[in-house]
Amino acid sequence: MRISLCQGLLTGAIILNLLILYYVSRAQQQMMEKRKELGRGSRRTVRPASPFGGALGVIGGEHGGMAAEGHGRSPRVTVLLREFEFFENFVGDVANSFLRQRPELPFLAVADTFPYPPLVLPDGARLLVLSPSPDQPPHAHRPEFHVQTEFVLLVPDGVELEQPRVFERLIKELEGEGGGPVRLVAVPVLARSAVQCLHLRVNLKEWTATYSPAASGSSGSVCTALQGDAVVLIRTEDLFNLSVPLGRPLFPALFVQTTLRGWKVKLLESPCFSANHRPLFSSAHNQWKADTRLKEATGKLMRSFGLKRLLLPEGKEQWFGCSKETPRCFGTVQDDTPDYLYLDRWTPPCCLRALRETTKYVINVLESSGVRYWLEGGSLLGAVRHQDIIPWDYDVDLGIYLEDVPNCDHLKSLDSGSLVDANGYVWERAVEGDFYRVQYSEANHLHVDLWPFYPRNGVMTKDTWTEHKQDVEFPEHFLQPLVPMPFAGITAYGPNNQRAFLELKFGEGVIENPQYPNPMKKRLDRRFGSVFL
Repeated sequence: MRISLCQGLLTGAIILNLLILYYVSRAQQQMMEKRKELGRGSRRTVRPASPFGGALGVIGGEHGGMAAEGHGRSPRVTVLLREFEFFENFVGDVANSFLRQRPELPFLAVADTFPYPPLVLPDGARLLVLSPSPDQPPHAHRPEFHVQTEFVLLVPDGVELEQPRVFERLIKELEGEGGGPVRLVAVPVLARSAVQCLHLRVNLKEWTATYSPAASGSSGSVCTALQGDAVVLIRTEDLFNLSVPLGRPLFPALFVQTTLRGWKVKLLESPCFSANHRPLFSSAHNQWKADTRLKEATGKLMRSFGLKRLLLPEGKEQWFGCSKETPRCFGTVQDDTPDYLYLDRWTPPCCLRALRETTKYVINVLESSGVRYWLEGGSLLGAVRHQDIIPWDYDVDLGIYLEDVPNCDHLKSLDSGSLVDANGYVWERAVEGDFYRVQYSEANHLHVDLWPFYPRNGVMTKDTWTEHKQDVEFPEHFLQPLVPMPFAGITAYGPNNQRAFLELKFGEGVIENPQYPNPMKKRLDRRFGSVFL
């Protein structure tokens, strides 16, 4: 069989790619083996480009800032500075401070992009740029390839090393924990904001992180997060087992991930690091720039982690989800199953907040207009279970009397088109059938649906029906009288025999047995079945 030129070239290219993959895999395996053999002799380290340009090089374990640390042993700690601003920083001074006292320690400054103005670093300090470059190999921008020590000391900008033996003290503290839940050790930075130990709870299902104060003031406080300026020691293996080991802002990125792994941080009272560069920024404008960049970086980080709400220890909230000015957090719902359910998450809290606001607003309009309404379907189910919207629901349903529609100025003129009222809510006749929809805003289509019913021979019926099994006729006596009930932070009205009404709609036992709207597509984990009863 003759092989054509094209077939030969293709075969050669495949073989070449396989060889490249083999050698890259071998290189990564050897790198991990070297990390496990720390302290057994010198090793080779990939040296990134210098802050003044130049190609990557390979340097021996006892050269270029990697000199032996006593009796031929390699250093156990890499000093890593991640948090600094390009427009004003003290990175060079920090590096000088550490290298004067401990010249054998590797010092690594890490930036997302090449700093401008360029950093001026002393001999022994290196810069790592995380952004990939097309002219360099992939490992050039991966930090785990640039740290060959057993531990990493994470330091903020502006700190100074005054006690050379602090490294041994911190290592002893961390090793003394024996690989238990304490996987980080921290000490405060003097002359900066006080360090506070916090408890952090991260609930990815609810897109929320909650900070609360922890006991502090005693040496050896153990908690799950820190607030303020501190120096943190962590094992290199632990750091690079995080999905985003060097995200910014560093502490929120670090502690969200360590909390989800059950790790804790031990905050010592001493030794401390000094910080004589105060204030860190020389002008109010630069401080404003730093604060603005911090806010932007925090938003980007939280959105990448899928966290849309932060509850801060002082009781304030920060939101990173949708608002009236933005689209909602999920797209068109298919098969009654929004996309977030497939991610094992529930309705984002910003969406629930918007639904509550819209519900409160619509109910106020209906009541002031003399329109009789009641909680319908899943909204009534949520009200009965836990006085709120079901945590995975994506809209609110209200039934109204069709004959009362002319009483409401927002509804009576909606034979076609839509109405944007003075508060930015959009009232419209739904295109799917003969009912009304009130959207949170023109940009954000979270909504409350209004279903017009009318009595016929003692039975409430309507002109538009959906494929939902709970969308059925029901006796009018459930509405005579309507009864007040708590819902989404307000008092709303519902049917007078709520259990019988719901079991007519959904089936027996529906209150005690929560389930997602379409169990054929996605079923609720039974562990959560009793949470909201």
